[in-house]
Amino acid sequence: MREHFAHVQNGSCRQNGSCLLMVIDITQERGLSHLDFKYLDGAPVCRFPLFNVLQPLSLDWMYLVYVVMFFGALGIMLGCFYRLSCLMFISTYWYIFFLDKTTWNNHSYLYGLIGFQLTLMDGNRYWSIDGLRRPSIRNAHVPLWNYTLLRTQIFIVYFIAGIKKLDADWVEGYSMSYLAHHWLFDPFKVILPVELVNLLVVHGGGLVLDLTAGYLLFFDATRPYAFFFVSYFHCMNSQLFSIGMFSYTMLATSPLFCYADWPRKFFACFPEFLRAVLPLTSPDPQPSTSCVYNEIQTSKLRLKHKLGAIFTILYIIEQFFLPYSHFITQGYNNWTNGLYGYSWDMMVHSRSHQHVKITYKDGKTGEIGYLNPGVFTQTRRWKDHGDMLKQYATCLNQFLPRYNISDPEIYFDIWVSINERFQQRIFDPRVDVVKADWSPFRPNTWLMPLLVDLSPWRTKFQEIEGSLDNQTEIVFIADFPGLHLENFVSQDLGNTSISVLQGKVNVEIVEEKKNFTLQPGEQIKVPAGAYHKVYTVSEDPSCYMYIYVNTTEAALQENFTKLLELQERVRNGTETEPLPPELQPLITADDEGSELNATDPIVQLFLKRQRRMKEVKKRREAGALERLERFAVKKYYTIRRGFLMTAIAMRNLVVGLPSLEQLTREVAFANMKEPQAEANQDERLKDEVGHGEL
Repeated sequence: MREHFAHVQNGSCRQNGSCLLMVIDITQERGLSHLDFKYLDGAPVCRFPLFNVLQPLSLDWMYLVYVVMFFGALGIMLGCFYRLSCLMFISTYWYIFFLDKTTWNNHSYLYGLIGFQLTLMDGNRYWSIDGLRRPSIRNAHVPLWNYTLLRTQIFIVYFIAGIKKLDADWVEGYSMSYLAHHWLFDPFKVILPVELVNLLVVHGGGLVLDLTAGYLLFFDATRPYAFFFVSYFHCMNSQLFSIGMFSYTMLATSPLFCYADWPRKFFACFPEFLRAVLPLTSPDPQPSTSCVYNEIQTSKLRLKHKLGAIFTILYIIEQFFLPYSHFITQGYNNWTNGLYGYSWDMMVHSRSHQHVKITYKDGKTGEIGYLNPGVFTQTRRWKDHGDMLKQYATCLNQFLPRYNISDPEIYFDIWVSINERFQQRIFDPRVDVVKADWSPFRPNTWLMPLLVDLSPWRTKFQEIEGSLDNQTEIVFIADFPGLHLENFVSQDLGNTSISVLQGKVNVEIVEEKKNFTLQPGEQIKVPAGAYHKVYTVSEDPSCYMYIYVNTTEAALQENFTKLLELQERVRNGTETEPLPPELQPLITADDEGSELNATDPIVQLFLKRQRRMKEVKKRREAGALERLERFAVKKYYTIRRGFLMTAIAMRNLVVGLPSLEQLTREVAFANMKEPQAEANQDERLKDEVGHGEL
């Protein structure tokens, strides 16, 4: 029981630890830097709170919520009015967390859990402002259950994530196969083919590390090796995924598993003249009433000690139970169990969406129309979750009457592939989701089943894709009996055909009013620039594939190849014919802005692509200092915008809104970015316009 708090302050969210990262995270992933885009007053936006009664405050008051959360995290980090700071942080953090399910992920959930735990712990005993104000708690012991709770929480993050990765899709290498092509895995490709890198390194390595990391960190003999591997793992994750501060937070939690006196030993190594500004290195912390001491007879077991022990046991049981509690909240189960966030099933499932159609039907006139997928939303997360789809349909039902659509019915046709399976419907397209029944405690009746019996086809997919050339693309489709897919083939896809793999389908060419029945092994070419329908007429699900070539892109690539060859001949002096005026910019391709002189759109696009490829190569080959500078500048402008917009909001709350002209100038100043970023953004916009015209 005689452990002191030095260890917790460095590893669990104290100075220079996770709370510093959580302070930074408020301007990043929590969204302070772009809060005005998310909660703009009066904007018609469909939102997805956990409880429908939860609604955002007005924009300026939302900034105040973030200010309270920021100072709460800062107070925890500094140990300043610690208990109040914890309450400020967790009350605002969980409000924002529950306000938007679409942003849920495992690490955001973890931050909230740690904040809750710290509220009950003695986290202000060592190197804290509260310790300076109150000598009675300065450098005092911290009860062992504080350490037990934090260490177990991090152990659960690793271990349950490993248990979840025992899923067949992960073990067989289908969950994250695209990662094997990332440059971070190039060293492994020197000795292994990419298929084995995917199976053994990406999936096998991730499984083994998650299952063993918690155990290896716990024992003295294996802890140094665990430090190396988990540090390497989290550093890689920081480059592979956009997961905010999570990788760095997990790095900061690793010292939790060390002996509690390691910070004292570490700071004792510094020169004597620095000791005044460094944490105490005295080996003898003072006793605390929060602890029970066996060797002190006057130390009695009090109610708060018993409550601490009971809470620790109940909390750990709850944390082991919650990832498997989906049999209770069945309404949130889709093809995967529960709302993504509290199950530690990190990266086990990857999805791709091929086709999304939203159909509305006027309840009075019967008029049918279509909506752009994602209209009135700021997210794409609703596509995979029945509860969010229900909220979205209800919101559309409220918004559409503004556009003279009475009592609208809303139908969704969403096609998803999970872990490289067939593209298939996830929800029944015949169900009006506005009127559909949904409960958090009952299974979703309009969820279509995942066709797991067709999973073995994935091996065949790889064989088929390997037999195609680089210009030919393919999409694998599976559909249910009695349903049909309505599809439009773009004019760019001049060579598109449907080939049946299993079952029986009827293909209707809408404009030609012709129908063709296809059996397995048969195929038909479908016209570009026209609609067609594919009906599944067999008793079992049908499986077929679209094989197509983007003829516009293929022609463009052919032109690029010819221009590149011509440019090379000009540079090495083997081109004898004079270039026509429209090709003259190829000679000065290395000059800044040479593409602006090009009159031919193909040449202009070719030169822009060349310049962009040079910029990408330059960024990849940049040295460590240049990369660090680029990272720091980007973060500076992000944080700068967050603080300036917060200052504007606080001023609005205190003295009221200024004139529109002044507010416009202030927001424009807050939006200022580094010159290079502005130039790149302008170029991207020009490229989009140019490509559209081409």
